[in-house]
Formats: sequence, C-alpha cells, structure tokens
Amino acid sequence: MSNQTIYIIMGVAAGAFVLIVLAYYILSKKMQKSEYKKIQKLQQGTKQKSFSMEILYQKLYVYYVKIPFLKRYILKLRRRLEIINIDDEYNTRKDASRILTKSLAIIIPIIIISLYITRSSYLVMFIVFIFEIFMIDTFIDGSVDKIDDNLLKQQIEFFSEIRHAYHEFNMVEEAIYQVSQDDELDISRQGEKIYEILISDDPETELEKYYDIAPNSFLKEFAGISYLTKEFGDRKVDGASLYLKNVDNITQELQLEILKRDKLNYVFQSLSFISIAPIVLLEPLKNWAISNFSFVASWYLGKPGMIVQILILILTFISYVLVRKLKDNGSTNMNTKNTENPIQAKLYKKKYIRKFVNLFIPKEGTKEYRKIIQLLKDAASYLKIEWLYINRIVLCAVTFIASLIIFVQLHTVAIEYVYTEPTTDYDLIGGLSEKEEEKAMEVTKQDNEFLDRFRGQMDVTQEEIAKALEDSDYYEEATSDEIETAAERIYGKIQIVNSEYMKWFEFLLAFVFAIVGYMAPIWILFFQKKIRQLEMEDEVMQFQTIILMLMRIERVNVEIILEWLERYSNIFREPITKCVNNYEAGAWEALEEMKNEISYQPLIRIVESLQAAVEKIPIKDAFDELDSEREYYREKRKESNERLIKSKGMIGRGIGFAPMICMFVGYLIIPLVFIGLTSMSSSFDSMSGSTL
Repeated sequence: MSNQTIYIIMGVAAGAFVLIVLAYYILSKKMQKSEYKKIQKLQQGTKQKSFSMEILYQKLYVYYVKIPFLKRYILKLRRRLEIINIDDEYNTRKDASRILTKSLAIIIPIIIISLYITRSSYLVMFIVFIFEIFMIDTFIDGSVDKIDDNLLKQQIEFFSEIRHAYHEFNMVEEAIYQVSQDDELDISRQGEKIYEILISDDPETELEKYYDIAPNSFLKEFAGISYLTKEFGDRKVDGASLYLKNVDNITQELQLEILKRDKLNYVFQSLSFISIAPIVLLEPLKNWAISNFSFVASWYLGKPGMIVQILILILTFISYVLVRKLKDNGSTNMNTKNTENPIQAKLYKKKYIRKFVNLFIPKEGTKEYRKIIQLLKDAASYLKIEWLYINRIVLCAVTFIASLIIFVQLHTVAIEYVYTEPTTDYDLIGGLSEKEEEKAMEVTKQDNEFLDRFRGQMDVTQEEIAKALEDSDYYEEATSDEIETAAERIYGKIQIVNSEYMKWFEFLLAFVFAIVGYMAPIWILFFQKKIRQLEMEDEVMQFQTIILMLMRIERVNVEIILEWLERYSNIFREPITKCVNNYEAGAWEALEEMKNEISYQPLIRIVESLQAAVEKIPIKDAFDELDSEREYYREKRKESNERLIKSKGMIGRGIGFAPMICMFVGYLIIPLVFIGLTSMSSSFDSMSGSTL
C-alpha cells in the first residue's frame, strides 16, 4: 500500500472523528435544553438502592400472610389501614407490614425477658405469655392511632388550602382537586376520593358509600357540605361565603378534637405500661424479698405466694383491658369491626354449636332479650347477641378449666416445697451459709425417704414414724429426743403432703369463678356504657355544630338535618334512627316520640327546636341562638372536653395503678410485716419457755 493511500485513510478517519465529536457536542447541547434531562432526574429518583426498607416491608407482608398466628394481625391492620389508604394497595401493605414488624421487634424481647424471669413457675410463665400476646394489640392499635391522628393534623392544612383554592376557582370540586395533588399525603387520597364523588354521575349514592368508609366524622362533614354546596349553590352570609364558614366550623371542631386526643394521649401514655408493670416485677420482687428476708421464703415459694401472684396477674389483665377501653377514641377501629367475620360467626354457623348456644340466649320478645340488645346498643358494641353468648360460654368454660388447673398446680407447688425446703431452724434476718444449706438439704433428703414411704397413708401416726426412724440407718446413734423431734417434723410434713388434693370446695370455687367469667362480657359492656355516658355532652355539641352548618343552606329541611345527626351519632343513634324511620308517618309525632325516649336535656332542647321548625318557623330562626351564641358554645365545648379528659384521667389512674399498689402492698409489705411479727412472736415464746 502506497504512502498516499495511507495518508488518505488517516485523513478520512480524522475527519470522521472530528465529525463524531462535533455531532456529540451538538446533541449534548440539545439534550440539556430538552426534556431529556428531566427524564434522567426522574429515573434517578425512582432507582432503588441495593437495600430498600419499602421492598423489605413488601416481602415481609407476603410472609406474614402465610403465617397462621401473624395472619390474624396483618389482616386486622389491613382493614384499618385500607380506610386511610383508599385504593392504595402498595401503601396499605407497606404500612401494615411496618407496624407489625415494629410491634414484634418490641414485644418479642419483652416476652423472652419475662419468660426468663418467670422460668421457675411454669403456670406463671404461661399466664404471662398469654397476656403478652394480647399486648401486641396495644402496639398495633397505638400505631394505627398515630396514623389516624396524623391524618387529622393534615386535615387542618388541607382545609386551610381549600379556602385559598375556593377563592381562586369559586368551584367546590375544582378547589378540592387542586389541593389534592400532593400524592405523598394521606389526606390527598381522601381529597381525590371526594372529588371523584362530586363529579360522578350519581354523587348522592357514591357519597353514601363514602360515609361508610371515611376515616373520621370531619371528612364526612366536609364531603357532605361540599356536595350540598355543589348541588344547591353557595350564598353570602354576613358578607362571607357560607361554604367557607362551614369549612371554618369543621376546622374548629377538628382543632378541638386534636387537642382532646393529644391530652388523652398524654394522660394515658404511661398508664398502659404502669398497669402491666407487675408482669415483669413480680419475680424480681419475690427474689429480692427472699434474699434479704429469708423468713418469708416459705410464704413466697409456697401456696399462699402463688395464690397472691395469680390474683395480681388477673388484676393486671383486667386493669389493662379497662385502661385500653377507657382511652379508646377511635374512629377507624370502630368503622372496621362491623365488617369483620369473627370466629364467633363461624362457630355459630355449625349446627350443634348453634343449638347449644341458643339454649342460653333469651327468647326474642322477652324482657331479658330486650335488655341485652339495649345494652349492646348503649355500649356501641359491634357484637351480635349470638356472638356475645358464644364469648360468655367460651369464657365460662375456659375459666372453669383454668381454675381447676390452677388448683392442681397450687397443690403441686405446696408438695414440691415440702420436698425441696431446707430443713432447719434459721434466724429471723439473714439466710443460711453454704455449709448450713448443704447440711439442711441432707436432712431434707433423709426426710423425703420417709415421706415417700408414708405418703398417702392418711391414718399414719407419729409413733409409727418414730419406730421407722429407730430402724433406719440415719438414726442408729440418735437419742430418743432427737428421734421424737425428727418424727414430729416428718409427721408435720406428711400431714401437709397428704392434705394437698382436690377438695369439694375447690370445685365449688371453680364453678363460682366460671360464673364470674360468664358474667365478665356483660360487665365490660356496662363499663363501656358508663364511659360513653361521659361523652354525651360532647356528642350533643357536635350536633349543634352540624345544625349550625346546615341551617342556612337553602332547601335543607328537618328531615335532612335528622339524617345528618343519625350519620354522626353514636350514643343517641337508636332514638334518632327510629325518628328518621317514622318521619314520613308524621314529622311532629316522630320527634315527640324521640323526645320521650331521651332524658338528656340539651338534646331535648334540640328536638323541641326541630319541632318548631317543622310546623311554625324556618330552620334558621329555630336555631338562631346557635349562631348568636357561637363563641359561648365553643368555649363550653372546650370546657366539656377538659372535664371529659379529667374524668377519664381520674378513672384511668385509679384502674392503672391498682395492680402496682396491690403488688407492693399485698405481695411485699403485708407478707413482710405479718410473717415478721409472727416469727418474732414465736421467737419470744420460745425464749420465754427456755428461761422458765
């Protein structure tokens, strides 16, 4: 190849390289100015690192659903989170998995530590383990409540932005759409859902569906007011938009609710843990008392200590349940329970179980049946009467069997202590040295041989034991006084061992405890009813706010107001529902019947105003005092919330501290004082006898 050809090839290659570099430079400049750079940034934002917590939670969710025990909790979480994460399966799974993972990370170490502490008593270990399983519900409910509270706080900002957007667009649906564009917020999903309802072909039907799944009553009110404004139009009241005034009213109610929840959370934040503290403190307290005051060992390691320990654990469980029910405020929890298909329903479908349960359920139409139904309504319980009686029967049977097991275990503990107690007389204060303990255990082993020989012989005498001691190798060189002392000691042990068997009154006690277990669900319903009565004033004031929002909207009548009150009622739901159902037959008569069924005076005044609005005057005139005295009612609402929190706090502190007080007084102070005084009295008596 000639040099000229080589030069031509090199020139062409250099020219091509220059052209490529020039083209790359031109293209890169254009890309910088185009959408390409934005696409690159979006891709970088969506790229996952080698480890992602979100992906981990998604994978854990799949595993949790497959594990029978954890499946119950993950599905329960789903039902509650689906309400907040509307149509968002990814976030629902992520949040459910995250909450359950964190709950397990907290509860599993607590279970391991408590089981290690209570390893000396299998009965106590089992009770503590079962109790701590129930604690998972507390962590789960608390985590979901935090999400629910966070949603309430987001609503404050959401409603504030609605005001600005409404001024700009002057259309309800457009304002809601504009404010709901932030996909990262939970409230945005709710806003998008409300927007879809407002622009749907049948918004009224879709709105009714939304009422059933809305996370809280404030979003229901906002959706309802937005629909009425879109349908009937907005109007000016005192120079301001009626729609925005109503949004302000909802915001003020929301602020009061957030403050109430924050204060309740502050009051109850430590009560749940205080009420369950005896679980982990009982065994360390017992070990400390025995190590420092050895004279109480027989009490703590014997049957009396076990009985008190079990009673304190039962009291702890009761206090824990009551504190949870007292603190419960919650919307999403209440909304999901009605949709559950609990195990009671599955059991009741079985023919033989249904026939057996029906034997206990009062006949329809009887006074007892009406009382139970009324109690379930007053307590706002999700239970049906059939489910309630299944709970009662199961709890009765479990209590009876558990009582018998506990009695058997108590006898076993008493016998075991006789066989393992160091046999010696030791000082009031202080314990045994290592040598003294070895010697005492040698005596115990010797006594155990004679215990095994005479165990079960109810008619054995001390003389027969003394004769057996004389013939044994242990007492070949013993004096008659030593043999008599040993025979007396062994005879006392045999009497204890032979007396530890199931007695008739223990079966009677188990039966009594079973009756208590049978009645416990009813007593819990009564407790829930009392707690709800504390919130009567709060609910009636919410009714006043609803009426204040509706009374100036055109074409709103008494029937619409009653339907709204029914939708947001809890305590007074039954009489309001009955009034709505009877309204078509006669408005004034239906309201009069409702007035006769209720006894709470502020609600009676609302009913009387509704009666006046039916026949005599417009709605806005019937409730004009609500508008003129709005500031007064707002301050009264604040004061009512303060009293409610104070009442719940006092009841909660009394219930929450009860197990701790009983533990220190009944399990530590009383045994130390009583046994100490008894031991001192015995010592003084023996000293007096020796001096004589």
